[in-house]
This record gives sequence, C-alpha cells and structure tokens, in this order.
Amino acid sequence: MGIFTYLSKFLLSKRLNNIFLFKKNAAKDQVKILKLLLKFGEKTNYGSRFKFDKISNYLEFNTHVPVVNYEEFFPEIQKTLKGKSNNICPGSVKWFAKSSGTTNDKSKFIPVSDISLKDNHFKAGKDLLCSYLNNKKSSKLFDGRSLALGGSRQITPFDDNQMIFTGDISAILLKNLPFWASVSRTPPLKVALMPEWEEKLKLMAKITSKQNITSLSGVPTWTIVLIKEVLKYTGEKNILEVWPNLELFIHGAVSFKPYQDLFHDLIPSKKMNYLETYNASEGFFAFQDDLDKKEMLLLTDHGVFYEFEDVKTGVICDLSGVSLNVNYALIISTFSGLWRYRIGDTIKFVSLDPYRIFITGRTKHFINAFGEEVIVQNTDVALANACKKTKSTFYNYSAAPVFITGRDRGAHEWIIEFISQPSDKQKFTDLLDEELQNINSDYAAKRYKDIAMKKPVIHFVKKGFFDSWLRSKKKLGGQNKVPRLSNSREYIDDMLSLIS
Repeated sequence: MGIFTYLSKFLLSKRLNNIFLFKKNAAKDQVKILKLLLKFGEKTNYGSRFKFDKISNYLEFNTHVPVVNYEEFFPEIQKTLKGKSNNICPGSVKWFAKSSGTTNDKSKFIPVSDISLKDNHFKAGKDLLCSYLNNKKSSKLFDGRSLALGGSRQITPFDDNQMIFTGDISAILLKNLPFWASVSRTPPLKVALMPEWEEKLKLMAKITSKQNITSLSGVPTWTIVLIKEVLKYTGEKNILEVWPNLELFIHGAVSFKPYQDLFHDLIPSKKMNYLETYNASEGFFAFQDDLDKKEMLLLTDHGVFYEFEDVKTGVICDLSGVSLNVNYALIISTFSGLWRYRIGDTIKFVSLDPYRIFITGRTKHFINAFGEEVIVQNTDVALANACKKTKSTFYNYSAAPVFITGRDRGAHEWIIEFISQPSDKQKFTDLLDEELQNINSDYAAKRYKDIAMKKPVIHFVKKGFFDSWLRSKKKLGGQNKVPRLSNSREYIDDMLSLIS
C-alpha cells in the first residue's frame, strides 16, 4: 500500500462515525438543518419577505413559504446573477451551475455558494469515498488516478460590474476541488474544462492512456464514449489492457441498468465495482453506501432540507412523514439560496431505517397521454430486459405519444440508437411492449386487446444519431442528456426531422 493511499484511508476513516450517526439520527438532523437554513436566510431579501425570523418549525415553514419551480424562482436567481447581494442568500454568489436539464433550449442557472460546495458537495464526496473504502478494505484506489469526465466553465459578465462563473456542475466542482481530492485526479484542468467536446475526448484519451487509472466518474453514456476513444487510440480490445488496476466507476444522472452488460464487456473484471450517486446541479443528495444494495442512502446531514410531494395526492411532508414505495417529487432548500425548490426529480423510499431511495424519473419526463402513467424507471427496465432477450445493446432512446386522431388509436413512438442492434426488429418491438406491460399495469390495461393503444412504433436509428441531435442543439457532451420520455411531441418531432 502506497503512503498516499494509507494517509487517505486514515483521514477518510474519521468520517465513519459521522456516517453512522446521520444514518441513525436522520429526522433529527433534518430539523437542525431547517433551523440553520432559516437563520442563514433570515436577513436576505427573500427571507425578509417571508419572515424567516418568525418561523420556528416545519409546519410554519410549510404554511408561509411557497413551493416554487425554476420558472417561478428565476426572477430571484436573475437578480443574483446580476450581482444583487443578500437576495436569496447572504452576500453574493459567484458560481452558477449551467444546467440544460434535458435539452430545453434555454439553460438554467443554479446558484452554487461556497458553503454548499464545502458542506454539501465535498462533504458528500468524502463520505462516499469513506463508505467505499469501508466496503473494500483491500482497495488500492489512491495508488492511481481518478478520471472524471466533466463539462466546461465560462466567465460570464451579466452586467458591467459583475463577473459570474458558469458551467456544468462537474466543471465547477473540478475548479474548486480541495487539495485532498485534486492531487490524484486527471487530466489537467486545462483539458478537463475544454468547451470543445470532441477535441477534449481525443486529448483525454491520449493523456490518460499512459496513466494508472483506478477510478472513473461521470454519466454512463459519455463514459462509454470516452472508453471507446481510449480503445481506438491504443488499439486495445478492452480497457483493462490499458488500465489494469481500474476498480471503480462512480456514475449518476441516468439509470445504469441499461448499460450494465456493455460496461461488463468493456471492463471484463469481477473486481470492478459500480457505485451510483445522486449528484445534481442543485446538490449532492444520495449515494450507494452498500455495494450489495442498488438503492442509495439519502444524505440528511449535508446542508440540504428535503420535502416530499406525493405525486398522486399533492400532499407535502418532511422526512418524518414519508412512506415506503410512494412516488414523491423532491423539494429542497439549500445554503445556495434555493427555497422550497422543486428540483424536477421523483424518488421512492425503499427503506426508512436508514432512509434509502431510488430515483424513479423526472416530474416533466413521463408519458401519460392515455392514462398509462409510464415513467423513466419503467422504460429503462423494459428496454434493458428486451435487449437482454435479443442479445442487443442500446445506447440511448427517446419516446413520446402518438395521439389519437379520428378513428385511429394512440401509441408510443420510440427512437432507439443501438450499439448492437437486434437481428429481428419486430421481435424486439413485441418484447419491449410485453416487458412494459409486465412492469406497468396501467400500460397493460391500455394495451389490452389494442383497445386504447396500439403496439409501439420504433425507429431503429444509426449510431451517432443522438450525438448529432445534441450537437445541433449545441449541447454535446458534459451533463447534457437526451429527454427519454416526453408527454408532448416537441422533442421527438424535432428528432424525426433528422431521420433521412
């Protein structure tokens, strides 16, 4: 064991007791976080408007402070972008995570304060590594380098007197990494933060192919692209021939399940570990603390106050009021000045001791044109199962409704890009339809004897299709994602226009 690995393990081990405590005291910690947040924000313009200094408990917070989405809260963010101090949090905010979500033409700007970087993102990162090393006592993670696939950063003058830094959250984190995290990472920042995605990939492949990479982190789809670029550059068949000591992939942003088999092909090692995180522009909320369990531990002592809105009833509660297997829309308040902010994700609790969750989808990304209530979790699993049965591998997809016209029934229309296509496309279509019916009873009811919905329509597109579409939107690379489900035809009609 190298001296750096030994020291890193020693320092991180000091967090083990803290992790144990917040697992046991999650609800109490959330009460403390809310009090700290209210004190933090009471002298801001937003806090003064809603009388934070008069709020003493969650019931009052729930009653007197409005729940907002991005569009509703943007006027406050805009003031902060233009340099207004003490608006949504004390002082000014220098960093804003530029988030396109899943490809709205308009970017979102999410404030990221220094305190949130320290007490949320980096604190959660330490706990993640500590948890992993506790699971893997023999790990040699710090004997090599970590390779993070991030986005880019820009300096943006929103007015004549105010310089604001914007970029993907990954780029902001890379730029502000503490010493303990920065010494072992690669590539150099000037490469990692390059805005030109395709040039960056080539340089990353050239640099990292000569290094001892022990961990990867990033979005699965873009990580696949990077691995293939490294293999192309080196001429090797699998990535272990380049990085023999690779042991960990930290992933998030999209479901990993559809990509499992492909990663096992690219990294054919039983010693390889995969760890899911819930790390968004708005904060670091959860990570997989047990490698034998797929669900993620909710981080309740990391500077975020959580609320949960029952998707079906609209009832909002704090952590103490949640139930198992209920689909909740996540609402957060943070030290970056987000107050009762609907993040746009939906989750389910699968354990209440400790609090562990699954991400089930996006509040805006579903299909419910005919009462079928299909969410991303449904389609990810169904597609993965259909691929397994047809020995195919998909890269990305998008789906939307075909609305009922005249006497014709509705359907779902899919665009799917494969890494290896199924030999029998009709069989694949039938299997995908069957898998969705098995997973989702509402979908099955609408498909019964084709009464309300016909079989799905699938376009099997060439490799590179979705990258081309993202490139046309100037959103290639980083954390930009293809909208997998939409209840309108806005995205899919645009995509179909590219199919010749």
